[in-house]
Amino acid sequence: MKGRIYSEQKCPICGGKLNHNERRGGLFCEKHPEQAATKKFIVRFGRDITKRFQSYREAERCLIGLRFKTDEGTFDSRDYKKDNPLGFETLATKWLSFKEAVTKKKSYANLNRYMTYAIEVWGQSNIKTIGYAEIEDFLFQRKDISDKTRSNMRSCLHDFWVWLRKRKIINLQQFPEFPEISFELGFRNLVDKETQEKIIDEIHRRTFHINPKIWLGIKWLATYISIRPGELLNLKEGEIDTKLGYFIIPHPKEKKPKLVPILPEDLKLIEEMPRGLPHLDFFRHVEGISGVKAGQKFGEKYLYKKWKEACAALGVHGVDLYGGTRHSTTTALRSELSPEEIKAGTLHTTNKAFERYMQGTAADALTVYQKANSLTRRGKVDGTIIRLESKGG
Repeated sequence: MKGRIYSEQKCPICGGKLNHNERRGGLFCEKHPEQAATKKFIVRFGRDITKRFQSYREAERCLIGLRFKTDEGTFDSRDYKKDNPLGFETLATKWLSFKEAVTKKKSYANLNRYMTYAIEVWGQSNIKTIGYAEIEDFLFQRKDISDKTRSNMRSCLHDFWVWLRKRKIINLQQFPEFPEISFELGFRNLVDKETQEKIIDEIHRRTFHINPKIWLGIKWLATYISIRPGELLNLKEGEIDTKLGYFIIPHPKEKKPKLVPILPEDLKLIEEMPRGLPHLDFFRHVEGISGVKAGQKFGEKYLYKKWKEACAALGVHGVDLYGGTRHSTTTALRSELSPEEIKAGTLHTTNKAFERYMQGTAADALTVYQKANSLTRRGKVDGTIIRLESKGG
């Protein structure tokens, strides 16, 4: 049978080796069979496994277990290696290194946080011993997180196990089931178009003389509903093509480059502004503003801060930048355009072959932006109405 038990002890009489005798249950000298090993037992099983024990019984149980796993087809030499290649922390760290190279910084930060929680719980547990029960316990043991965060943690772990399967670290039979986690999105406060226009006008009054791009950025978020705040702030000078009349978004959330047509009046505004080199951020600070460096890109919360300041001045509370611009505009457009027309304005269907379909898609989007712009300019809805809209999307 595969595998044997050895000892570093020698026969005290002749100095010969003590050989494994399974029938007698120990290691004995062939010339002096009364001499038996009493310590330092070594189990060798194939070329990959060598384990040490202080007693023969411990070594024997290990050898029997290895033979049993071999017979049932579940033996895996990696389970017994000193460097623990199947340890959760070992594999999670390797996966995070991979994700850091292919994931956006903010998304990676969340993945790193979730996996750090998991490492604290599972440590170097063998990945094959973590199943449905362990994953469910991990996801629901924390009471200080929302169901949305819990769902994100589940997605992170599922992505990790898919990676393990694709790298053939585990097989399909070893892929665990995952608990279902349901959640409802929170709600985002909206404003009607007249109130939105008042807020944007207040931003113009407060900031245009300092840096017109503050007002322009918020105005664009309320008009071009296909552009998210992060995408807007990441625009480079060279990605605003005034000759063709497009914003070029190379790395949107949809992971497919998209072209966003620019309204004629915005093209005129852009052309009247001093332009920088193509690699420079379009939304950057100018000289004369305390606390910032000229040429530095707007911070992630900069437009949000200016939006909130204007809202406070007008007595509008509980409306964030995303809800007050993109979501409020989309809601207002429902009374003017069909869902299909509004969807065209989001450009969600744009793909890498957009050159072939650009004319039709861009024309539909431009119609939506013109309608959004006209709603703002004529203040269609009377009164200040704060409504609720899902935060998703």
